[in-house]
Order: sequence, then C-alpha cells, then structure tokens
Amino acid sequence: METIKRRFRVERKEINYLRYTIESYDGMAVVRTIDPQQACIEIQIAPGCEALISKLLDSLRKKEGLTIEEL
Repeated sequence: METIKRRFRVERKEINYLRYTIESYDGMAVVRTIDPQQACIEIQIAPGCEALISKLLDSLRKKEGLTIEEL
C-alpha cells in the first residue's frame, strides 16, 4: 500500500509545532513543508492511519486553536 498525501495551509509560525506533534506519533505520518512562504505543508500518512491523523488534526484545531485548511 502507498502512503496517502494530503496538503494543508497553516499559519507559518505553527509549522514546526505541527511537524513535531504529528511526527511524535512514530510511523504514522511525516510532515513536509512544500512552500514556507505560503505555509503550505504536505502530510504523508501511513496506510491505515488516516482516521487517527484526521482525529489528531481535528483535536489540534479545537483544543489548540490551530488554523489548518486542507488544500
């Protein structure tokens, strides 16, 4: 199975926090910055981890107040 790639726009100041948080869940996903000026990132999600990453992103939006827009 292939990794799932999803792109998002976030606030520039939150890129490192988001990367650290997501990648702390070993083996689930990797965050890559596509365009630092536009604050566009790509999350490469391991097969079978899509629902967990979606829940994590929802939690970060609600509890941490992060602005995460899917592109």
